[in-house]
Amino acid sequence: MSSRRSRQSSGASRITDDQIIELVSKLRQLLPEIQQRRSDKVSASKVLQETCNYIRNLHREVDDLSERLSQLLATIDADSPEAAIIRGLIM
Repeated sequence: MSSRRSRQSSGASRITDDQIIELVSKLRQLLPEIQQRRSDKVSASKVLQETCNYIRNLHREVDDLSERLSQLLATIDADSPEAAIIRGLIM
């Protein structure tokens, strides 16, 4: 089969194999774990798996930082300019 065949996605829109290859390539460029390997021979499934892991780790980091900011906020004057900045970061 041709690499330009289309795949059905959500009933109406179609995405070609070339578009999938391009999107996986873009993901590959965003992932620090894959960039450090210095190898172009990473499968699409590995890129997708690493993307999911990376997003999960980012969520954990955001949660951790939000918790730390909340703890910091509890230790300072609620009316201070610093408190306003921290509240803005948490929201």
